[in-house]
Amino acid sequence: MIQGLKMFGKYLSLLGNVFSRPENKKVYFRRILDEMVKLGVNSLTIVSIISLFMGAVVTIQTGLQLSNPFIPKYLIGFATRESLVLEFSPTMIALILAGKVGSSIASEIGTMRVSEQIDALEIMGINSSAFIIQPKIIASVLFFPILVVISMAIGMFGGFLAATLGGIISKAEFLQGLLYWFQPFYIFYAIVKTVFFAFAISSVSSFFGYYTAGGAIAVGKSSTKAVVYSCIVILIVNFVITQLMLS
Repeated sequence: MIQGLKMFGKYLSLLGNVFSRPENKKVYFRRILDEMVKLGVNSLTIVSIISLFMGAVVTIQTGLQLSNPFIPKYLIGFATRESLVLEFSPTMIALILAGKVGSSIASEIGTMRVSEQIDALEIMGINSSAFIIQPKIIASVLFFPILVVISMAIGMFGGFLAATLGGIISKAEFLQGLLYWFQPFYIFYAIVKTVFFAFAISSVSSFFGYYTAGGAIAVGKSSTKAVVYSCIVILIVNFVITQLMLS
């Protein structure tokens, strides 16, 4: 318990240093764009593949559960949309990104720490935590919601393909279900969750990478801790936000 409180205090102290005023705004802006490409654009492929098959599987399983002839077929499309928007796209994609992006951030910063690159930045009078971590957090918070919206669209397309090619329901029925009783607030809810998830993934992973101590083995351990703790924080934040916004 005490060790956990110390770690949390250390984490908050690091965040205080991270969000100090940038020394050179142009340099930070370029770094943010680079991190958007590295952390966001490079994750598009895996997000798209997972979302496509996730939407298809949700549609097939929903179709099996709603096979009663007294239940309108278009509800399959409705259930698919609600499942993707409310939970699957924001939460599942965040967990996937915690593994891909989180481990990448922790290993990159951890390698910089053990190779003394961070010490060199400090010697030059640069706020190393802000220079290294701040662009990663900002890029994640800005780009991860875009990934989740893309995931929703591709997931619905995957569901559409599974429904029509698999003979579950017709195109018109599935599209009717996708449009049925649409609530824009649910999109807002998903984006809010994603912003918090993005902050958790980037900041927690950076924390473990920044305080890596040792050699190559320590970098691997930091990367593993980053993924595990990021996933735990995502699940806790998911529960809290859902309770606050949907209860």
